[in-house]
Amino acid sequence: MKRDICVGFVGAGGAGVVSCGEMLIQAAANEGLSAMATMSFGPQIRGGESSSKLRIADHTIYTPGDFLDVLVAFHLGEYPKFKAELELKDDAVVILEQNDALSENPPIPLKPGMRVVRVPFQKLAKEEAKNPLAVNIVALGLVCELFGLPYEGLVKIITRKFTKKGDAVVQANLKALEIGRAYGRDTLTDKTGIGALAYTRKDPCLVMTGNDAVALGTIYGGCDFFAGYPITPSSEVMHQLSEFLPLFGARMLQVEDEISAICHCIGASFAGAKALTVTSGPGLSLMQEGIGLASISEIPLVIVDVQRGGPSTGLPTKSEQGDLLPAVFGTHGDAPKIVIAPADVQDCFDTTIEAIYAAEHYQMPVIVLSDQYLGHRFESIPRKVFHKVEHTATARLLPAPEDLIDYIRYKDTPSGISPMAIPGTPGGMHLASGITHDERGDPSSNFEVHERTIVKRFRKFNEVRKELQYIRHYGPEDAKVGAVAWGSTKGAVREAVERLNAEGAKVKAVVPQIIYPPNYGQFDAYVQPMEKFVVFESSWNQQFSKFIKTYYQPGKQQIHSYAHAGGRALRAQEIYDSLKEVCK
Repeated sequence: MKRDICVGFVGAGGAGVVSCGEMLIQAAANEGLSAMATMSFGPQIRGGESSSKLRIADHTIYTPGDFLDVLVAFHLGEYPKFKAELELKDDAVVILEQNDALSENPPIPLKPGMRVVRVPFQKLAKEEAKNPLAVNIVALGLVCELFGLPYEGLVKIITRKFTKKGDAVVQANLKALEIGRAYGRDTLTDKTGIGALAYTRKDPCLVMTGNDAVALGTIYGGCDFFAGYPITPSSEVMHQLSEFLPLFGARMLQVEDEISAICHCIGASFAGAKALTVTSGPGLSLMQEGIGLASISEIPLVIVDVQRGGPSTGLPTKSEQGDLLPAVFGTHGDAPKIVIAPADVQDCFDTTIEAIYAAEHYQMPVIVLSDQYLGHRFESIPRKVFHKVEHTATARLLPAPEDLIDYIRYKDTPSGISPMAIPGTPGGMHLASGITHDERGDPSSNFEVHERTIVKRFRKFNEVRKELQYIRHYGPEDAKVGAVAWGSTKGAVREAVERLNAEGAKVKAVVPQIIYPPNYGQFDAYVQPMEKFVVFESSWNQQFSKFIKTYYQPGKQQIHSYAHAGGRALRAQEIYDSLKEVCK
């Protein structure tokens, strides 16, 4: 029996590979299990090959798994395209379409300990289920039977999924599910090498992706205005907001490009709305001048960047942590902004709300650095985590009546935050432009004015550091070896560190959520006691490692780097191996 199982599906377009992952994680969540699922696609816009990977466990998990216990291949010719994401354990069970031309010589690195099972999925769907499109449903029934996955939960999910299409469609799919189950029970009588999942049913969980969570956080944070342009892998956020924002009296615009999106948001924010846009790396590049405009004119603005592989068009459907330095340093000139990095799906919800609050309160751009690995990843989340949400009702600092007697928009205050009048406020007329200006907003080319206003805007960072200082940390405080990571690498790092500590090692992990402005004192307090720490990141150019060296300046013997290019998520096993080597 297993307490943890990782299943992968791969096939050509139309095989229902993504639906397999979605339905199975929904069924697992219905049983209260901890589950994560990732989907992967080819780079073409119109359909094509795809894969899904799902990990289900009776205990809390932090990653979708490194290697597969089970692979279901509907079209073997597609497997090599996803080999890096669907690597197999040495004792994995490989289930193939029996009638595939490559079935007898599959392009899979088979090992002696693996078991290969050939199943006539197409025949079962066409001849017994009388539904050629139900191949994936047949496979789900088979996998549930062989590996003890929640069959009754799948019955509920399939019923709910196809109800709108009528009872006949529901019954046809339930029949296909039962045919797969019966084949696993009655025909595959040899269960050698097949271990079923053992679990205890708990309270049902929610299932959502990181992009779902960003959309929900946008609404929960009180966003009044959204403008955006579709770009993979962030488009799902826009799709959801187009449906739901108008229900809350908010406005949503699909515009012609990312430059237009950020300019619309700046204008709406200047007019008093809580404004947010969503993009990916290429769009962030186009938004850089707009970010500078929002920074110098001190206009609240939130940009959610769901990172993908780059540069240029790069890897549109794969993840990479390559936008860190552009987010922090991208805008020309000295332009303060806040950069926040969610680390899991729930965190995408929390950080979006926090970003809206921070933008409004500190009157500056806030960039949320999600990525494709989070944006498209499904997770089961306990319902109770959404019961307490902070910062939802916070408004920007508006001028008091006495401020409007002789209104000074950019008044040099101790905190750097000045009362911001909404257009139309009697006495609140002011100029907000992208040119260097004095306290009243009047243009100036004077050196003293330029320096004074820069210092005023950066002074806000002192307040940011006091209030926004969340850093995750795991492991013993006195550990001499550690791991430092950011964003979506958190899960794999935590899993590796907890495994090492369970084996008797003393290893600590540090994962800051607020990347910029750097919180010197707090970060140093975590890392300085360590003799060595390794920076783990999905950036071949070691962007986070360079960022740490720039701001925190650890000793040369203290900091090590483990970095690789995007396209594949960091694995817990490689982090474990790296840290174990450092521990020697």
